[in-house]
Amino acid sequence: MLQEDFEQILKERGLKKTKQRILVLKALASCEDKHLTAEEIYELVRAEFPDIGLATVYRTIQLLSELNLVESVQLGDGYVRYEIGKINGKGAHHHHHLICLECRNVISFRDDLLDELETRIMEAVSFQVINHEVKLYGYCKTCLNQRQESQEEKGKPAKHLEVQFEKNK
Repeated sequence: MLQEDFEQILKERGLKKTKQRILVLKALASCEDKHLTAEEIYELVRAEFPDIGLATVYRTIQLLSELNLVESVQLGDGYVRYEIGKINGKGAHHHHHLICLECRNVISFRDDLLDELETRIMEAVSFQVINHEVKLYGYCKTCLNQRQESQEEKGKPAKHLEVQFEKNK
């Protein structure tokens, strides 16, 4: 996302371009494949602008959410996380989240296989899908390999250990 696009959107909506707003959006854009909490965004922005407060970051996130520039995501870990939204029609809609049940890693999958379904829904019931959210739960490659190795270990015969006890006289 370009800073100029963001500045144009603010201008069109009669909103001021502030350093805090730019830095929050820049933090999210720089971590495109990560899903940051407000506190993580705050830490990134604070590194560049130490005077910013956490409340300012929350207010900025709220404003950016209302502008559809930032989207909130809940990934089942108890935190609200944020990612970059759409700017000038480009953005977050065409990806889904793959959540590893073992390590809790979140992978963004950048393909939208639901476009055809959305078209069929519109044709069948005249319902226009604006957005959707898909979360798929399973095991990432690393955890899947570890699980398979563990299963292989369980399948091997146990090592035989012979122990002799002396009888008390």
